Amino acid sequence: MCSNNLVNMIKAAIVMHDLRLIHTDLKPENILLVSPEYIKVPDYKGSSRSPKDSSYSKRIPKCSAIKVIDFGSTTYDRPDQSYIVSTRHYRAPEVILGLGWSYPCDIWSVGCILVELCSGEALFQTHENLEHLAMMERVLGFLPQHMLRKADRHADKYIRKGRLDWPEGATSRESIKAVQKLPRLQNLIMQHVDHSAGDLIHLLQGLLRYDPLDRLTAREALRHPFFSRDHFKRY
Repeated sequence: MCSNNLVNMIKAAIVMHDLRLIHTDLKPENILLVSPEYIKVPDYKGSSRSPKDSSYSKRIPKCSAIKVIDFGSTTYDRPDQSYIVSTRHYRAPEVILGLGWSYPCDIWSVGCILVELCSGEALFQTHENLEHLAMMERVLGFLPQHMLRKADRHADKYIRKGRLDWPEGATSRESIKAVQKLPRLQNLIMQHVDHSAGDLIHLLQGLLRYDPLDRLTAREALRHPFFSRDHFKRY
């Protein structure tokens, strides 16, 4: 994982938000490398073959510059935006609960993308709202009561007696198992990051705060200690 890519992603969010634009559909497919050029380096991890075997290699981009694409669902910031936005895996909790959304929904998506860059897999692999919210609680802790209380009539069915209706409301045993197998955020990151995992975890916790009012802004994220000069040398 390269810190330059993370910085450029957050800088892209800053530019959009400074223009009062909300992308609403940030995901890996909509973030492209500017240059297709790459270099091959040996990659023997997980291989039982000899290091002399050149068939095991990975491609490293020569340039970390990126561009954000697909502005088809981009909108200016307006009050009372409550329709569903974002591709499922990168959708913020306020969107699912029907609480309205603004710039922070992009920041949540960035947080999900960073975890995916780190682990190689989407953080929330699901196609159901209740299961999605349950996965969030499994990885990040309980959803705030004030957000659950304000859920709109479409999302109210996911809540019972002031808490998420889980696992009682699960559609299948497989759904329950899919949630149970997820690790906490800090454990997931430590499985994949050797250096400065603490700072990266702290950054991600800021990007993935449930309450959009408490979530880091793009500018605040860019000032995070994870992006200090020493960290760039390690990634």
